[in-house]
Amino acid sequence: MTEISKLGEFGLIHRLTDNIKIKNESTIKGVGDDCAVLHYPDSEVLVTTDMLMEGVHFDLTYIDLQHLGYKSAMVNISDIFAMNGTPRQLTVSIALSKRFKVEDMDDFYSGLKLACDKWGIDIVGGDTTSSYTGLAISITCIGEARKDDIVYRSGAKDTDLICVSGDLGAAYMGLQLLEREKSVYYQQMDEARKKNDKRALEELRNFQPDFAGKEYLLQRQLQTEARGDIIAQFRELGIRPTAMMDISDGLSSELMHICKESGCGCRIYEKNIPIDYQTAVMAEEMNMNVTTCALNGGEDYELLFTVPIGDNEKIQQMDNVKLIGHITRPELGQMLVTRDNQEFELKAQGWNPLSKEE
Repeated sequence: MTEISKLGEFGLIHRLTDNIKIKNESTIKGVGDDCAVLHYPDSEVLVTTDMLMEGVHFDLTYIDLQHLGYKSAMVNISDIFAMNGTPRQLTVSIALSKRFKVEDMDDFYSGLKLACDKWGIDIVGGDTTSSYTGLAISITCIGEARKDDIVYRSGAKDTDLICVSGDLGAAYMGLQLLEREKSVYYQQMDEARKKNDKRALEELRNFQPDFAGKEYLLQRQLQTEARGDIIAQFRELGIRPTAMMDISDGLSSELMHICKESGCGCRIYEKNIPIDYQTAVMAEEMNMNVTTCALNGGEDYELLFTVPIGDNEKIQQMDNVKLIGHITRPELGQMLVTRDNQEFELKAQGWNPLSKEE
């Protein structure tokens, strides 16, 4: 393993970026100068930034650096798709402590490049520095869209249909599964240390949880996928959503954002919320309400969008999209209709990173 300090900042940058090939005409100059140079003559520029902090957004106990690189890119790419845009360039800045080696950064960039290659995105710059508190990642994704194609949160109107891609709650249940196994592991380690049981300690060093039958939940948590395939279907079918967001903090929270920005109400139906079988089984195993998990879990990175009611037939032609409700007048509130036809007001109970305690 190679110490990062032996390479130095510029040596590390060259090692991680020298093999990057430019894929987009809008990228005039990528990594290697004081600034990247981009050119967008006929479209609007979309820019999104996310910061991911070790201990807040990810735990290296159960996510390796290649998966972390992939996920870090995808959560930014997802924001561009959520505006009905096309991602083109990405910058990445990393602050890392001395416990990380050059090979660790190779793994991180390997995942980053896999995500960018999947959607034809150029890595055009960034920064590296040291950290005393673990790993910090800041990624900016730049995209483009024609002015008339951009979809904001503020365009939903009364009678519009509410739709979601994929299924919900699986990423959250994957996180609960990983957290449970982590807790069990550390509990067993503590007990073995107290008893000075050297045999048990050696066995625990090679401990591997049994995740058989739960692979989908882990994939949804560890290998986030941005839904560019849904954007492609919009273009094939001639659909332009009236409002759209990606689901990072939970369906309930994101739908309430759309209602607030659009000045409207909503009505969604519990029976229509798409939930995978593994998600339902895991929720039952952990004595959790699966609908609550789907509404508030977060990290699904599916697309939540509204379309005019006249697009209903087109929506039925879309793969992996479910109609879950409709937009209403604001005075009717933001409501969930349960399977037994009771109505409850939606609550924004999604994850809030700013509430993380020290």
